[in-house]
Amino acid sequence: MDALDLLLNRVSVTRLCDPAPDAAQLDLLFRAALRAPDHAQLRPWRFLTVAGEAREQLGELFATALLAREPDSTAEALQKARNMPLRAPLLVVVIARLQAHPKVPESEQLLAAGCAAHGLLLAAHAQGIGAVWRTGDFAYDPTVSSGLGLSAQERVLGFLYLGTPEGRVRTAPVLDPADFVSAWAAR
Repeated sequence: MDALDLLLNRVSVTRLCDPAPDAAQLDLLFRAALRAPDHAQLRPWRFLTVAGEAREQLGELFATALLAREPDSTAEALQKARNMPLRAPLLVVVIARLQAHPKVPESEQLLAAGCAAHGLLLAAHAQGIGAVWRTGDFAYDPTVSSGLGLSAQERVLGFLYLGTPEGRVRTAPVLDPADFVSAWAAR
């Protein structure tokens, strides 16, 4: 796939089914992620893969977090939380590993980890793998962070859901750069 075609046409794919990416495809996904811009080569990211029965365990962690946050949660809300990780055959948890550095503030490190996630999404699209980046309350929940084994210096940036696109993949909307770009007029 041509690089510009990839950049101009990547879309989120929310309806995903088996099979998940295989080992060779995953290797390429992570190699692409590791090419993200990285001031001082801190490599401020890491990833967790969640597949098979681990998705059900993640769903239980989500339900536990929901109960901790909202003790009056309904059975329906708890079941919805349990089912979230089952929407794709593979999830990748994107984690920012924040480090004290005299020249690289945390904000740059978060951006670098976000770029790594975007690189993974682009590599998925290039291989015909469906992918969507999801966040929501669970991405920022301390119970989830603890359950995933994150340190105090780590943050979940999101959950990348990966699998085979189910049905037709939508077309990327055409946006006009003029709506988002202007020249700066120095004073």
